[in-house]
Amino acid sequence: MQGAQHHSSDEGHIFSEEAGLVGGPLVVLIHGSLDRSTGMLRLSRQLHDVARVLRYDRRGYAKSWPHPGPFSVAHQVEDLCSLLAGRNAVLIGHSYGGNVALAVAQSLGKQITGVTTYETPLSWFDWWPGTTAGAIGVASHVDDAAEAFMIRLIGQERWNALPERTKNERRREGEALVGELSSLRQSAPWEASLISTRVLCGYGNRGSAHHADGARWLNSNLSDSSLVCIDGAGHNAHMTHSAEFSRLLVQPHLEV
Repeated sequence: MQGAQHHSSDEGHIFSEEAGLVGGPLVVLIHGSLDRSTGMLRLSRQLHDVARVLRYDRRGYAKSWPHPGPFSVAHQVEDLCSLLAGRNAVLIGHSYGGNVALAVAQSLGKQITGVTTYETPLSWFDWWPGTTAGAIGVASHVDDAAEAFMIRLIGQERWNALPERTKNERRREGEALVGELSSLRQSAPWEASLISTRVLCGYGNRGSAHHADGARWLNSNLSDSSLVCIDGAGHNAHMTHSAEFSRLLVQPHLEV
C-alpha cells in the first residue's frame, strides 16, 4: 500500500485513511448506512495503482463513533469538505453515501470532477417504498433500529450468525442510522438542477426494483449522467463485484 495515511478520531471527529498512488487523482469512497470504511476496502484495492483513495467512517459509525450528531446529509457535507481540504476529487457513494456525494458536488461545483452513485435511496419521494430496510429501521426504537435494519437487509439467520461483538457494534450505531434516515425522508438533500458534475448512476440487476428505479430517476434528471448496470450484482456490489465496480463506475471518471 503506497503512502498510507491514518487519521484517528476522538468523539465528534471523523476517522479517515488514505492509500494508493501518491500524487494520483483523489477518489473518495463513501459508505452507506450501517456500513463503514472497511466495507469499501476491496474496491479501494482495485484503485491503488491508478489513484489516491480516501476512505472514511461517516459520523456515528465504526471509528467515528461516538459522535454527538446531528446526522443529516448537510452536516455530513461539512465532514467531507473538511477531509477534502480544497482538493479536487471524484466521489463514489454507495447507497446513502450517494446522497452525500451529490450534495457535496452541488456545494463544491468544479472541485468535484466526477460522481458515482450506486443504488442510492431517494426516500423523500412518495413512490419510494415504505418496506425497505431503512424504513423499518426508522420505524424502530433507536435501541433496536440497527438490528431491525440488518435483519431486513441480510435476514435473521445471517444476523444470528454474526459474532456478538459485531452485533453490539451495529446496535450502538442505531442513533446515527435513525438520524440520517429520518432526515432523508423529510426533504431532498440536493437539487438535480444544481448539479453539473458528470454522474454515473449505478445499480445491479440482482438488486431491488426500487433501487433500479432510483438510478433511472437520477439518470433522467441530472444534466450530465449515464446509467450503468453491473450484471449479476446486488446491493453490495462494491464487495462482491469490486473489479466490475471499479471498471464501470470509477475508472471512467479517471479517463476523462
